[in-house]
Amino acid sequence: MTVSTVPRCPWCGDDPLYIAYHDEEWGRPQHDDTRLFEMLILEGAQAGLSWITILRKREGYRRAFHGFDPQRVAQMTEEDVERLMQDSGIVRNRLKIRSAIRNAAVFLQLQQEHGSFDRWLWSHTQGQSVLNHWPTLQDCPASTALSDQISKSLKKAGMNFVGSTVIYAYLQATGVVNDHLLACHCHPAYGKSQA
Repeated sequence: MTVSTVPRCPWCGDDPLYIAYHDEEWGRPQHDDTRLFEMLILEGAQAGLSWITILRKREGYRRAFHGFDPQRVAQMTEEDVERLMQDSGIVRNRLKIRSAIRNAAVFLQLQQEHGSFDRWLWSHTQGQSVLNHWPTLQDCPASTALSDQISKSLKKAGMNFVGSTVIYAYLQATGVVNDHLLACHCHPAYGKSQA
């Protein structure tokens, strides 16, 4: 099968960037704190926008937010916010920019309290990915009790742009939840029932 004929989740369409993200990142367990922080910033930035918009600006975010180093992001100032408001490489939303800075400080706090953000995040699932078996996109929820719980914890700790829907997308993106559809080649059960 060619890349274009491999069965995959329909949300990625035929955009090569979207396909690469779907095939190589989405739903795959992430345990690197820098990567987990990156996805937290990007998912927060995506709120109200399409994910492809954020993917296309990913390198702009990488430059603007110091390679997604939470230590450096937490030290950003109001002067940095003003500079980023002029940066066409990112979504220029003052609340989202400030939120990324605030969330970096909370991220560092959770790292310190738990040894790593990875340890804190994955403790909610005992270190295991939640593997769902959705037949269609319509079956896949926008949020769950798990995303509600994590969202509530992050908000209580002081984070913003971490509502349950954003957090569910984050859990999918970081592989805490694997929501590849059953008919997608990325789902572990793909092809097993066809034997």
